[in-house]
Parts: sequence; structure tokens; C-alpha cells
Amino acid sequence: MTRTLRRPTARRVALRTARFSRLLDLRLVAVCAGALVVGLIAAALSVSVGEFPIPLPDVGATLVGSGTRSDEFIIVGLRLPRALVGLGCGMALGVSGLIFQTLVRNPLAAPDIIGVTGGASLTGVAILILGAPPALLPVGAFVGAIASATLVYALAWRGGLSPYRLVLIGIALAAAAGAGTSYLLVVGDLIDVQRAAVWLVGSLNGVTWAEFWPLVVGLVLLFPATAGLARALDALSLSEESALALGVRVQRARLGLVIVGAALAAFAVAASGPIGFVAFIAPHIARRLTGLTGAAVLPATALVGGVLVMVCDLVARVALAPIELPVGVVTAVVGAPFFLYLLYRANRPIRGG
Repeated sequence: MTRTLRRPTARRVALRTARFSRLLDLRLVAVCAGALVVGLIAAALSVSVGEFPIPLPDVGATLVGSGTRSDEFIIVGLRLPRALVGLGCGMALGVSGLIFQTLVRNPLAAPDIIGVTGGASLTGVAILILGAPPALLPVGAFVGAIASATLVYALAWRGGLSPYRLVLIGIALAAAAGAGTSYLLVVGDLIDVQRAAVWLVGSLNGVTWAEFWPLVVGLVLLFPATAGLARALDALSLSEESALALGVRVQRARLGLVIVGAALAAFAVAASGPIGFVAFIAPHIARRLTGLTGAAVLPATALVGGVLVMVCDLVARVALAPIELPVGVVTAVVGAPFFLYLLYRANRPIRGG
């Protein structure tokens, strides 16, 4: 019996100029375009719906400077920064999750694993509980995240950096930070504890342009740095030996990737609190949609993470309106079953093995 071999359909096109040549993956472009469309729809609905609904034509008029003062206050002053901060935080967390999953070659990894979120949570709760000025919350969370990542890296270094040692020490420090956070919640004043509990879940309620601009600065600095480390990220996703054979300075590349991944998560946590599961599930969704792995899926992961947070925040606002849930509650509802599904697939025996 003969089989007819079908020629696979081309999914890449070459872009060439006199000084530039690059292969463009059509499926990746389609996924990114689709994510942009969904993101624009989510952003439009986010600034339109609420306790005071504003029709979409009035939203457009306000954004071009032709709206009323009340519409301008609601859209530009309250809802637009919330949508943009959600987009930026999701993009940062998605890329951070992809970096750590690729770096340690573990699909269940996330910034939480190396203690970045734990350090940020501890310092953020300390500021809320111990009576420090609330304006210090973003700065404190950022410093806590970076300090935690630095401590993990220093403790994991033994003439080199092993991904397994990094994960184990990160889990230990995350547990210690969690214990410190729990202690502060027990001894704190009830009102402060309530505020801290909402922040710990991850919330975009009440964010303003003051949280947006530092986040933008972080993304502008760190996304090009991530792109510059893309080749090393691809090589390290194979093995240390393969990376060395490709001429990658392994320890220097790992240090750079840990710094960039931790800083991305730190900027996101500083702006919105520790939004759970986004850094974990966004890379998986992007890989499944594009069929790509490694650094090639970075742009799709960033867009998927941003859209995921925006959509979840929209659901959090309208699901129990007029009560607004923290966005972290919705991402947990989405992410926890996905996490269990991946665990099930990882533990499922291979047929015929």
C-alpha cells in the first residue's frame, strides 16, 4: 500500500532587503495580531463599563480630547491607567515566567519559585502593617523582589550556577518569606491587615498613572535586554553542553537572565501586587498557540500575558458588580486548574514505555 506524501504548507516567509534578511513565522504573526485585537477590545470595554457606564463613542471622543469633564475624569483619570497597568504587568510577568521556565528547563517554574514574589510580598506587607507611608509600597516591593533574587543567586552560587540548586534555594527562601508575611498579618492592625490581604492577592483597584510610568520605564529597559539575551536563552533551553558548544558564556548568560527575569517580576509586583499564575500560564498558552519554543515565543508570551491580565481584571470588575474582586482571584481560578492539568500530564505514564 502506497502513501501519498503531502508537502507541508509553508508557515514562514523571508523578509529581505539590501542589508537585512529574516524569516517571519506566519503563525506567530497571526497569534500576535489576534492578541492585539483581543487586547484592544478588552481595553475598550475596560474603560467603558463600570458603575458609571460610558458608551464607546463617548470613550473615543474623550480620548481625542472632545469628551466632557466627568467622562475625562472617569476614563483618563481612573480607568485608562488601570487597563494600561494591567497590560504592562501581564507582559512583564509573562516574559519573566518564560525566562525562568526556559532557564531551569521546567514547565512548572515561575518567579515565585526563586522567591522573587515572596520577597516583594514580605516588604510590601511590612510597609502596610508597620505604618510606613503608602507611597513607599511600590518601591519597597521592588527592593524586596530584587533583594530576594540577589540572595537566592548568592546562596546558589558554588563556582557556577546550577538550575536545580537555584530552584531549591528559591523554594526555601520563598517559604521563609511566606512565614514572615504571615507573622506580620497576625500581629498587624485589622484595617492594615485587610489592605495587605487585598494587595497580596494582586489587585488593580485604585492604580493610577503613578504606578504606570515606573512600569513603563522598566519595560522599556528590560524588554530590549531580554531580546539581547534571546540567543543565550535558546541555547540554555537545550543543555549546558550545547550552550557551551554554541559559544555561549553560560554563567554570565544565566546571571543576566536571572537579573532580567527577576526585575520584570519586581516591576510588575511593585505596580499591582503579586498577581498569581500569570507568569506560569502565559508562556504555556503562547507556546500552544504558536507551536514555537524558546526565545521565538517571547513576543507572543508578552502579549498573551498582557491580554490575560486585562481580561481577568474586566471579569473581576463585572462578575459581582458593584463589588470589584482583586484580579488575582480570577487569575487563580483560571490558573489553578491549568496547573493541575499540567501536573496530571507530567505524571501520566507513557504508553508502550
